[in-house]
Amino acid sequence: MEDLVIRDADVVDGTGGPSYRADVVVDGGRIVSVVREAAAAGCQRPRATRELDAEGLVLSPGFVDMHAHSDLALLRDPDHSAKVAQGVTLEVIGQDGLSYAPVDDRTLGEVRRAIAGWNGHGDDVDFDWRSVGEYLDRLDRGFDGQGIAVNAAYLIPQGTVRALAVGWEDREATGAELDRMRQLVAEGLEQGAVGMSSGLTYTPGMYAKDAELTELCRVVARHGGYYCPHHRSYGAGALEAYREMVTLTGEAGCPLHLAHATMNFGVNEGRAPELLALLDEALAAGADITLDTYPYTPGCTTLVAILPSWASEGGPEEILRRLADDATASRIRHHLEEVGSDGCHGVPVEWETIEISGVSDLSLTEYVGRTVAESAAARGETPWQVARGLLLADRLAPTILQHVGHEENVRTIMRHRVHTGGSDGILQGAKPHPRAYGTFPHYLGRYVRELGVLSLEECVAHLTGRPAARLRLPDRGLVREGHRADLVLFDPATVAAGSTFEEPRALPTGIPHVLIDGRFVVEDGRRTDVLAGRAVRRTPV
Repeated sequence: MEDLVIRDADVVDGTGGPSYRADVVVDGGRIVSVVREAAAAGCQRPRATRELDAEGLVLSPGFVDMHAHSDLALLRDPDHSAKVAQGVTLEVIGQDGLSYAPVDDRTLGEVRRAIAGWNGHGDDVDFDWRSVGEYLDRLDRGFDGQGIAVNAAYLIPQGTVRALAVGWEDREATGAELDRMRQLVAEGLEQGAVGMSSGLTYTPGMYAKDAELTELCRVVARHGGYYCPHHRSYGAGALEAYREMVTLTGEAGCPLHLAHATMNFGVNEGRAPELLALLDEALAAGADITLDTYPYTPGCTTLVAILPSWASEGGPEEILRRLADDATASRIRHHLEEVGSDGCHGVPVEWETIEISGVSDLSLTEYVGRTVAESAAARGETPWQVARGLLLADRLAPTILQHVGHEENVRTIMRHRVHTGGSDGILQGAKPHPRAYGTFPHYLGRYVRELGVLSLEECVAHLTGRPAARLRLPDRGLVREGHRADLVLFDPATVAAGSTFEEPRALPTGIPHVLIDGRFVVEDGRRTDVLAGRAVRRTPV
């Protein structure tokens, strides 16, 4: 007998085609047969050691989170229900140009400080790797050699590569340094990374000129990967920044995946069609482009990220030194509030839109859940005094929500034929963005069932088959014989995000079963102790 038969499921198979009723048989971690309309056909129905009645449930491929920040969470939290309970079976990490491989001892310490707001300081993690391959091996081992909660694919972080080869200075790389970066990117891809990410509003990645990025993208293209930039502006220069990435990757012959492809801030209200027109023109000319978004209007990042790039040159310790100096801090305030810093996307900061979502120093929790403007009013201080004081006291660790998005832009972009889903979920902080716990059921509940922005079949394709194709994973992302049994069963009438801005860690409803590699990681709505996740390595060209 086979391991499992899922009976009478409404299969939404990830292709975007119409749903159908079927019995789906799983054995050895793979889908071995899909028997359509088995009950009506009157034929011998498949048998298995275990049978699961899926009447009233949709069976789909597992969801792929194309933009995740679980780089350390996967190694510190075997439960990881933030993603498992959503039906996520694969996360793409190493995002925004900053992560933990490849590194040396110096760079590892710098990166840990720089992105403590994303992933915590990592004091509870044994950093026993330095290369990309060693990090992927560490993910494979997971907890006591049993694995991790979900599968994970890795993007080589261009900012970390630049920190390793050049440092944190704002200057062009020398020829030898560029050669070193090419080598590091090639090695990471050969060791299993699926592509390269950038954070072009974060140091030190933002200091790379287009020519440098183009050369690295040529390496990515030769190895069959893709480039995933957080580009240079999501605000005043957003369209120009998107065009820059399209042009750059076109010259390099490299596939492009646009990270959290939003059009935020007041200057971009109603301008999503302009972005899509730019992409449609490039696609018509033969470009290979995809994008991801989350189904919410606020963004989320670290408070230090909004500072001007000149204030961040040299790395975390130099930032703290500048913030401590009154004259330099006054210059930073001027750029933030009057000029519009490049870290804040060229838009003068509106402190009433900046909500503190997390701090590492628990003595500062009074600020969490309030905007900077609200805390300033309560304390009789200016907003800059509050922001500066927080950055110094918490050593750059505070995370923020930015309430700067536009709902019509969100809906317009998610309809596009190259769209995929990504949570951009930061799991740190007392009050994280609800997208970390709710992105995928929110798509299905809010934007499919309630609003009808996407059909169910379209939405599932956006969350499964399309991202698997971008990742070049030939046996994932579809309900198809021979594919891996990474599967989700959900109730289309009740599936919904439980997380809200008030209760951001509430788990979703309507997702009773999740399987990875044919093993139940959620069963009857409860997290099992199964650790079926592994590192998913790039398919060789």
